[in-house]
Amino acid sequence: MFSRLSKLIPWTFFQSLGKTFMLPVALLSFCGIMMGIGSSLSSHDVLRLLPFLDVTPLQLLFTWMSKIGSFGFSFLPVMFCLAIPLGLASNNKGVAAFAGFVGYCVFNLAINFYFTAAGILPSTDPAVLKAHDIRSVLGIQAVDTGVLGSVLVGTVVYWLHEKFQGTKLPDAFSFFGGVRFVPIVTTLATGALGLLVPLVWPWFASGINGLGNAIQDAGMWGPMLFGTGERLLLPFGLHHILVALIRFTEAGGTEIVCGQPVSGALTIFQAQLSCVSTSGFSESATQFLSQGKMPAFLGGLPGAALAMYHCARPENRARIKGLLISGVVACIVSGTTEPLEFLFLFVAPFLYVLHAVLTGLGFMVMSLLGVTIGNTDGNVIDFVVFGILHGTATRWYLVPLVCAVWFGAYYAIFRVLITRFNIQTPGREPENEASAELVAAASTATTAQSGYNATAMLAALGGKGNILALDNCLTRLRLSVKDTALIDDAVLKAHRALGVIRLDAHTVQVIIGTQVQSVKDDLDLMMTKA
Repeated sequence: MFSRLSKLIPWTFFQSLGKTFMLPVALLSFCGIMMGIGSSLSSHDVLRLLPFLDVTPLQLLFTWMSKIGSFGFSFLPVMFCLAIPLGLASNNKGVAAFAGFVGYCVFNLAINFYFTAAGILPSTDPAVLKAHDIRSVLGIQAVDTGVLGSVLVGTVVYWLHEKFQGTKLPDAFSFFGGVRFVPIVTTLATGALGLLVPLVWPWFASGINGLGNAIQDAGMWGPMLFGTGERLLLPFGLHHILVALIRFTEAGGTEIVCGQPVSGALTIFQAQLSCVSTSGFSESATQFLSQGKMPAFLGGLPGAALAMYHCARPENRARIKGLLISGVVACIVSGTTEPLEFLFLFVAPFLYVLHAVLTGLGFMVMSLLGVTIGNTDGNVIDFVVFGILHGTATRWYLVPLVCAVWFGAYYAIFRVLITRFNIQTPGREPENEASAELVAAASTATTAQSGYNATAMLAALGGKGNILALDNCLTRLRLSVKDTALIDDAVLKAHRALGVIRLDAHTVQVIIGTQVQSVKDDLDLMMTKA
């Protein structure tokens, strides 16, 4: 399946692009928690319930938290425009990020120029501004292209940076050569790109709105399609693309919040968090957010982990218990599911497809029940901060009930299918001499700072000479290699890798889990020494 798709999809670029989304999204998640705590503890409902909080120092603290948390919402597009060239650039990353900011500003100034030359701007007429989708972007009246526009500009800036950072100019102009030429050529290119936006954006926006309308018109099936699709894209590393589309663009809906139009499920939710005149959260927005993940993340996957433990050979249960417990903790506390999902994805893909469908069903059920818990991670922190602390209006009390049902369903389904089809989940694999030697070597080998045997893992990746590029996301190593045939999956798994995905002949992902950054740092150190 991977080999056929790799001929059609530029995996290396898209997995790298998806990785760059994680920097602003991580900050956005933190900002959301700050806004959630600040706005909830200063709300009238909470103050009636906990009157001891209604003192000036505490209320100033909560207001401050809400205010600085709004940063993520207010400057989201420019964060993406900085993060994309920063994350994709091979070197001189600071210059790439600086050029990203320059490009985004010039892009919007060029749009403003077009409307000014056409006699549409300057204007304060709401009807005129709405007709051309003009809003204030960093203080510039321009078409609000949102995250899609920043992704476009960021990608263009990355390409310009890679192409022109080594530019040599004649001696008379040499001062402007090299990396200094990157923001210069960025100014020219994004200035020209901005002139095209008013011409093509209406049709493009119509397409995005059409997608959003299709999802919204799907009624109760819309959240299910989103939740299932996001899980199915995860093994390919492309789920961030779909998530960003729904969270930050018109595809996730558009609503008026505090008198301003806001697009995207997550941006709508965060705008309502920071708007003092808003009472409650939009069901049409939160149906795509944390609440939909909670049945699978807080109930289902822990049930699957227990089923895998009970299905393991008795003599192997002690060996896999730590692996399963750490996966459950990561899932519940941080919303990181891959350490559990990749335990059964490769040995039984149909189990993963079933899990994706059940996740989507969780999105649909929470929407039908009228639960309104926002943010991004679907973990216990989101449940407490954006559910319990905002009162019974969020219907948080339904979450434990639904999660209990999902726990039982996952446990029963996984246990029956694992035993019925003899699926080789952890602890069930047949023990042979080769695997025994690998496990013994992994358990006795000297480990690096990460706790993993970086030397053995580097060798299993084909050595330093086989690695062209090494990076990581939240849970996996992302590598470009000369030849994937040189990679030894068995050795990597014996040294605690959860799985290996070959996307094409030169692109591979090694699933590690939450310690992936430390493993990547150890491998970098080993490659430097080599």
